[in-house]
Amino acid sequence: MPFEAMLFDLDDTLYPPTSGVWEAIGVRIDRYIYEKVHIPSDEVVALRKELFHKYGTTMRGLVQLYGVDAEDYLEYVHDIDLNRYLQPNEALRNTLMGYSQRKIVFTNASLKHATRVVARLGLEGVFDRIVDIQSIVPYCKPQKAAFQKAFEVAQIRVPEECVMLDDSLLNLKTAQELGMFAIQVGSEDRVAGADAAVMTLIDLPSVIPLNGARGRT
Repeated sequence: MPFEAMLFDLDDTLYPPTSGVWEAIGVRIDRYIYEKVHIPSDEVVALRKELFHKYGTTMRGLVQLYGVDAEDYLEYVHDIDLNRYLQPNEALRNTLMGYSQRKIVFTNASLKHATRVVARLGLEGVFDRIVDIQSIVPYCKPQKAAFQKAFEVAQIRVPEECVMLDDSLLNLKTAQELGMFAIQVGSEDRVAGADAAVMTLIDLPSVIPLNGARGRT
């Protein structure tokens, strides 16, 4: 049975985790917590980890506990020079364009950051829409409510006829629980919580033929 839509995570999924993008964002997150939330520098890393695990994203925790303005936070932490880390990826573009299904970016990042990443990778026109963190407020991945709100925003009628591609097993576990076909990106071996695995999205046809039918692993 063909898929209705394909949902793609952004960071560390559309590009490899070795790019350095997330590390650069992490530096900005730590700096924001220190400079704007006024947390002592020796407590920043521990607080960031605590908020991420308890609230799903550091931002969500900062908003709820410290009254941080979400837009200000997103603008600050994503203010990095993507040209230093990413290059246009024609092979990826050709692979994704080989699928006729609707393709949607579903990310805990901001719309501005997602748009910049897509553009830098040379993927303009590939995705039908971007569902960003502000589209699913007050939730975030991996919460089921975040997925359900994303379905509404993206007008997805039958989640069971969709595929989720993500580097995070927590996100994939939720997707799988909602009936989606869950593909882990960044691994050659399928693990519990995912229905299939690919090292990069260029390898996707090995799991999902270009006609969009479910593959076997």
